[in-house]
Amino acid sequence: MAKECFICSKKKVAGNQVSHSHIATRRTWGANLQKKSIEVDGKIQNEYICTKCLKTLKNSEK
Repeated sequence: MAKECFICSKKKVAGNQVSHSHIATRRTWGANLQKKSIEVDGKIQNEYICTKCLKTLKNSEK
């Protein structure tokens, strides 16, 4: 299973890395995922969450 955000489904994105001479080679950009324990349907589970969703969750707890 590939790593993706449990909340927003953010995952790897593919594209081209372009050099100074404009040679394009394929590469991937990974999402900034952190493994955190969260409550899902009354149970605590360890899931991968992107940092943007993690920040939103922390602000909603206040």
